[in-house]
Amino acid sequence: MQSAKKNGVTREEMAEVITQLGFYAGWPKAWVAFNLAKEVYNESVKDTLAGDKFDLETIRQTSLFPVGGENVNYAQYFDGKSYLNMLSLDQVIIGNVTFEPGCRTHWHIHHADKGGGQMLLVTAGRGWYQEWGQPTRELMPGDVVHIPAGIRHWHGAAKDSAFQHIAIEVPGENTRNEWCEPVDEKEYMDLP
Repeated sequence: MQSAKKNGVTREEMAEVITQLGFYAGWPKAWVAFNLAKEVYNESVKDTLAGDKFDLETIRQTSLFPVGGENVNYAQYFDGKSYLNMLSLDQVIIGNVTFEPGCRTHWHIHHADKGGGQMLLVTAGRGWYQEWGQPTRELMPGDVVHIPAGIRHWHGAAKDSAFQHIAIEVPGENTRNEWCEPVDEKEYMDLP
């Protein structure tokens, strides 16, 4: 990676290479490679990409993947503004989702007759994940969330920090999403 960087391979190009190799070598190995790439490109994973007051511009400048355009197609299922860059629509659906501070999804369920669900790979900022009836879990860069099919949940940014994750749709049979009500405003605002 150091040789590639010295020879002009950009951070974005390196992210594309690692993403492609992830399909062959496996996502755990790809995630390690992403962390190495951040070090090679002079970025500390935890220190640079986490923080209580992480802003959208910092994410734009440090993200291995471009932030993408405003997420207008799914805006009705989010409170606040989010951005979506689809990284893959072949084999496995993968999107880079970026949330402005305070933005979060509505409650939703990933249904499937077999398989299915979602995985979240947190890449920047500070955010939250919650399953119905369970405590809210704080998310920081490097966290991985496995969401089986049929689990009602929400995820998004902390109220004072932008947030970014890679969303991977787990392949399954007859997959579909069910969007539900927004997260209770008071409960969200009571989170630290």
